[in-house]
Amino acid sequence: MVKKPIAFVFGAIALASGTAAAAPRTLRLDYYHTGNASAEVFSFDRLVLEPLPWPGNPRKPIDGTNLGKYLFEVVDPGSGRVLYSRGFASVYGEWETTDEAKTLRRTFSESVRFPLPDAKVEVIVKKRDAANAFREVWRVGVDPKDRFIVTAPPPSPGPLVEIQKAGDPADKVDFLILGDGYTAAERGKFEKDARRLADLLFKVSPFKERRSDFNVWALCPPADASGISRPSIGQHRSSRVGATYDAFGVERYILTFENSSFREVASFAPYEFVEILTNSRTYGGGGIFGQYSTVAADSLWAPYVFVHEFGHHFAALADEYYTSPVAYAPAGENRVEPWEPNATALLDPQNLKWKDLVTAGTPLPTPWKKEEFEKASREAQGKREKIRAENRPEDEMDALFREEQALETRLLGTDAHSGKVGAFEGALYEARGYYRPQEDCIMFTRDEVPFCAVCRRAISGVIDLYSH
Repeated sequence: MVKKPIAFVFGAIALASGTAAAAPRTLRLDYYHTGNASAEVFSFDRLVLEPLPWPGNPRKPIDGTNLGKYLFEVVDPGSGRVLYSRGFASVYGEWETTDEAKTLRRTFSESVRFPLPDAKVEVIVKKRDAANAFREVWRVGVDPKDRFIVTAPPPSPGPLVEIQKAGDPADKVDFLILGDGYTAAERGKFEKDARRLADLLFKVSPFKERRSDFNVWALCPPADASGISRPSIGQHRSSRVGATYDAFGVERYILTFENSSFREVASFAPYEFVEILTNSRTYGGGGIFGQYSTVAADSLWAPYVFVHEFGHHFAALADEYYTSPVAYAPAGENRVEPWEPNATALLDPQNLKWKDLVTAGTPLPTPWKKEEFEKASREAQGKREKIRAENRPEDEMDALFREEQALETRLLGTDAHSGKVGAFEGALYEARGYYRPQEDCIMFTRDEVPFCAVCRRAISGVIDLYSH
């Protein structure tokens, strides 16, 4: 007996040979991710047939980037063949490294999306082990003919705005900008904010050179009140996207914990990547690889935060800074090589993972003005904490950041190895043991510097995965 082929794989073959094939629908698997610092459990929630066709590139169903803390695979149960895969990170994956996870068990809603198959498949979720190798942690069967698949479309979030359409979604990176905390009367402001920030992204390399590989869409469900939640000052809002400051107790960190609602809103656009614009001025943002990124649209520093956090979301870029407070526990002494493309434990300097980009003659590790930088940064952090503790005007925070930016630009731009690729100690929130590729990068400071050479290459690799 010949098995019937999976529809989206067959469609990919047809398209590759030049034969037109209709895109399959988009299937979403919602699940619950529960646990603490020492144990985790996955449990099935529901299958949802989203309103729109699958926007992805049918010629590139398999993810070969080796990015993400997690990886999911859609597998043919008969042959074991992987039909679709993508690496990703998650809110749970970040939370489990916080101190709270040592004493509390929590549950987070998460989703994976893939082309609707024509026959039964298995979805396998894998997680990196202590040696950073992917190991299976959950498996669930998916039947596209299951009568309990949710097929009713959710309430519309409003009209879809086309900011830039460069081609068919199957041939382009589809980038969705979502508004949160904008009332119906502020819709015009949202569209202006979305266009402004999209233009800023495409002024930065390598997005600038690859702009024609992107479609950019925008959606903005009307909020009942302006702004988003900020629990640290007693401000709470309810919205369909659900963004909030103070995620994991970090005042500047903006995330949404309302995954199902957020996904329902986003399902009205073709998308692979999502930026949530919050209608707020207080400095903040966040980014999770393969999920979404966020930015406070009215912050003076929105251009920097937007691009920086999108780097996390889009290409799994690591934070290279290490002097700002974060919620995550340190890695300890038994370090393995990070999976993020722009950070290294430098366990083997002769085989550095960006060895081909190292500037000739640059020593590894690479000396830089580390002590001077750390002293200035500690002083700035003390002033920052005082401004927030006293709930002083945002103008004071902006002024502090300007001072810090000027000092860092001078310090990091006049060093012996400024602008060169090497291995500079200090990255991944730790002063010792992790190294970044260049002395300065948008993943390290708020200086007016672009992505470093290693980050640019990682971004280009992801664009290649989704574009024609």
